[in-house]
Amino acid sequence: MLPIAIPVATAMGADPALFVAAVLSGGIFGDHTSPISDTTIVASLASGTEHLDHVKTQLPYTLRAGAISAVGFIVLGLLRT
Repeated sequence: MLPIAIPVATAMGADPALFVAAVLSGGIFGDHTSPISDTTIVASLASGTEHLDHVKTQLPYTLRAGAISAVGFIVLGLLRT
């Protein structure tokens, strides 16, 4: 996503750092919420829990953090224009 986000930020006259931060946090969010992510599978195997149970316990935390991040990016995006 970075090869797309940086030219878009430049074309819009926006701060590229904000776009880089959004791409990186989105990648981490996707990694923690995806049931087919390698780190999610390894974490459930290492802890000896059922895989989907591990995914379900992570969802409330990742969704909350993702929502806070989305609001933060929206606010920062509006303040910097």
